[in-house]
Amino acid sequence: MSGVVTAPDGIPRCPWGMESEQMADYRAYHDTEWGLPVHGDDALFERMSLEAFQSGLSWITILRRRPGFRAAFAGFRIAEVARFTEADAERLLADPGIIRNRAKIAATINNAKVAAALTPGELDELIWSYAPDRSRPAPRTVADVQPVTPESTALAKDLKKRGFRFVGPTTAYAMMQACGLVNDHLAACHARAAAEAAAG
Repeated sequence: MSGVVTAPDGIPRCPWGMESEQMADYRAYHDTEWGLPVHGDDALFERMSLEAFQSGLSWITILRRRPGFRAAFAGFRIAEVARFTEADAERLLADPGIIRNRAKIAATINNAKVAAALTPGELDELIWSYAPDRSRPAPRTVADVQPVTPESTALAKDLKKRGFRFVGPTTAYAMMQACGLVNDHLAACHARAAAEAAAG
């Protein structure tokens, strides 16, 4: 499937929002979150962290563990995660509610420390400064959506230069899609108009 898919409820959606076994979870995320603008340092830190944990895994794996991630990482409040110690890292490695990957856990704690050193609102401003021009054509099929763009490559480079980890161009673009910096809902998807309206 490459174009929109019409669900039993009669609403056309991006095909990834209709994958059979995970339909309910994906549909809710697709309809109510993905592509809508996300602002706020803590909120963007959460999305950055979850996209990093998703690397090499399916998004549904992360989506279903999000409550566990939020509990384990103090609601992704930057100031609190930045104070995590080696003991916290070991605690996280034993937490079945998250993905127990040592490198990704270390990167998340590191990224919180880097973000905590920024001025309030600076992470938000930094990430959103790489939002591309919205005049580009709407994708009509999933083949029109590329996993990496010049903007995501530049954002990843800037984040890495500042000390952030696990923020390569593909992860950066996934975050941009999820947080509404770009609107990659397909042209005929019902959620595209809502994302455009929310972006102003």
